[in-house]
Amino acid sequence: MNNRVHYSHCPICNSTSINPLLTVKDYTVSNEEFVIWQCGQCTLRFTQDIPDAASIGAYYQSEDYISHTNTSKGLVNQLYQRVRKLTLEQKAKLIQQVTGLSTGALLDVGCGIGAFVHTMQQKEWQATGLEPDANTRRLSKELYGLDLQDASELYSLTPTSFDAITLWHVLEHVHDLHAYIEQLKSLLNSNGRLFIAVPNYQSVDANIYGSTWAAYDVPRHLYHFTPKSIQTLMSQHGLQVISEKPMWFDSFYISMLSSKYRFGKTKLVGSFISGLRSNLTALANRERCSSLIYIIKKG
Repeated sequence: MNNRVHYSHCPICNSTSINPLLTVKDYTVSNEEFVIWQCGQCTLRFTQDIPDAASIGAYYQSEDYISHTNTSKGLVNQLYQRVRKLTLEQKAKLIQQVTGLSTGALLDVGCGIGAFVHTMQQKEWQATGLEPDANTRRLSKELYGLDLQDASELYSLTPTSFDAITLWHVLEHVHDLHAYIEQLKSLLNSNGRLFIAVPNYQSVDANIYGSTWAAYDVPRHLYHFTPKSIQTLMSQHGLQVISEKPMWFDSFYISMLSSKYRFGKTKLVGSFISGLRSNLTALANRERCSSLIYIIKKG
């Protein structure tokens, strides 16, 4: 276990009020089981005994990992591909509305195959993409002609040079959480905005599927956030959450994957109903949404 990370304190608030909660299986790659713990102070859940940063790469090596492969294999991924074009446009519109800029400088961290970078470049933004996986960067070059940079370049970029920084389902993968947030803060200009999208375990679909909720995605997801834990993390770095935006499609996508994990195959009707139930609850209280985009500014 020398290559495993064991927490004795909460990774966000440093509280020792942490306890094991549930055991979750890695359905994507290894079939290993990992224990998720919860902090009694800030509500963060985190995967205990995760592979360290040097060892976790093997857990991403799957043709089913869509952000790295652009696969259309299987019903769930086919539906994901159909919806993605719409969500890319929605994200682009959100960036422009929040920043008040029709064009500007954008950094997409953990950009996968670069679909969002490509979308923003088409809208004449100076969009830079960072991606840790070399094979995914090569695929991005083939698909979009993009020259993505390695994720390690994050610490070499010019301070205060971006109007917008986006992390679409990325923060839950970052080992060195506090240093990462501090660096992102330094890269924002004074009026810049940080957009962080992460799953929310307080959602109805998370409650329905329990340990088979696909958004736990152990061990790749190191942390499992709530609005309170995100706000706690940002405040520690002089950042302020100014808005939360729901990601309505995520409840359906996650429910379909969760259904596959629980039953061995996707039950479309049941997963659609679960996703719909989750969204209906979130209409009254968006902090119950399956995934949220947090819009953040310098405090």
